[in-house]
Parts: sequence; structure tokens; C-alpha cells
Amino acid sequence: LTEDDFVKDLLTCNTHDYLLFFTDKGKVHWLKAYEVPSSAKSAKGKAIINLLALKDEKISSILAVKEFKDYLMMATRKGIVKKIELNQFSSPRKGGIKAIKVVETGDTLIDVKPLKDKQEVLLVTQKGQAIRFSSDDVRPIGRSSYGVTGIKLDKNDKVVSLEVLPLDKKDEFSILTITRKGYGKRSEIDAYRLTGRAGKGVINMKVTDKTGEIVKSQSVTNSD
Repeated sequence: LTEDDFVKDLLTCNTHDYLLFFTDKGKVHWLKAYEVPSSAKSAKGKAIINLLALKDEKISSILAVKEFKDYLMMATRKGIVKKIELNQFSSPRKGGIKAIKVVETGDTLIDVKPLKDKQEVLLVTQKGQAIRFSSDDVRPIGRSSYGVTGIKLDKNDKVVSLEVLPLDKKDEFSILTITRKGYGKRSEIDAYRLTGRAGKGVINMKVTDKTGEIVKSQSVTNSD
């Protein structure tokens, strides 16, 4: 790694999968997996700017896609969620296209996850709140739309994590939350009661000066 760099994500894919790169400005760019040069384990890799036509935007999420079916769920810093059919991104265009309208609202896209009917969604905020609701509460909309409220945020709070919860064997999963100063905790999924979207949610973790604000939450199993 170069200085001040760190690994943010790791994903497995086949050479002919499409890689969808979503940016903080709400655009999506495409590459076929084989268009990313393969290199030795110890090599630095290639700067994404050399592979994609990015304009003042940062990659916030990468997905490997084999088939363009089911949905995607997007979440923004200001607590907006958007559900969209994955087949709306099946025609790659040079320079990318708009996936969600965030720039006009001064918001940023933080994460995008694949989604099936009836799956539940968990949004987690920096100041320690979390909300769990059914994705069926969010109707699918088009690419040029902004989305709907997923969680009502207190002043100075923001969403840091979007997690799509597993459909089956939910009791085998728990939610791992990590804070800026290195504290972590695990909670059962059922500790977050299921509500409608657009509420305040429940307390996920008590945030103090000692713990620092929440950086990320994600679902894990005992063997992870």
C-alpha cells in the first residue's frame, strides 16, 4: 500500500462479471472484471482513476453482478433510501450514468447493496441510532429520483451504514458495530425491533468521548 492508504473492501467475482462502481455523487460506472489488470499479490494495483472517467467523485460502493435481476437498495448520508430494479443498470455507458439524485440536495451516497423481495434493511447512524424496516415499505423508483426517508436524524447526525439483513437463518447472524476509537459490540438482530421506515429508530450503542462515534455496522456470524 502507498502511505495513508488502507483496504476498504474485498469482493469475489468471475472475469465476465460486471463491476458496478457507485460514487458519492450518485453516479454508477461499469467495468468488466477482466478489465481490471491482474497483478501479483505483492503489487500495488492500479489507481481507479486510470480505469474509470471519474469527475470530482469518490467510489463509495462496488458490486460484482452476474445477472441483472432483483433490486438494489441505496442509502445516503442524510438518511434517504432508494430501491431500484437492478436491470436499470444493465446497459453500460461510457462516463457513467446517474443512479440517484443526490448532488442537487447536498447529500452523498454512502452505500449500495443487492436486495430481494421481503428482505429487511438496517440503517445505523454515527451518533448511535439504528432503524430496522422491511424493504417492501420502499417502492422501486427510477434512476433520476432521490428516494424516501429511511430514518429521521437528529441534528449533526448522519447515516454511516446500510445493511441488508439475511432472509433465512436470521438467528445465526448478529450485528457488529465498530467505533472510531476501536470499540466494538455485537447485538442480536432481534434487539432492533422491526418498525416502519422514517422513524427515529432505537439506540444501537451509547456513544461517548471514550468510544468515539460509530464508523460501521454489519451482519456477521459466529464463525466470521
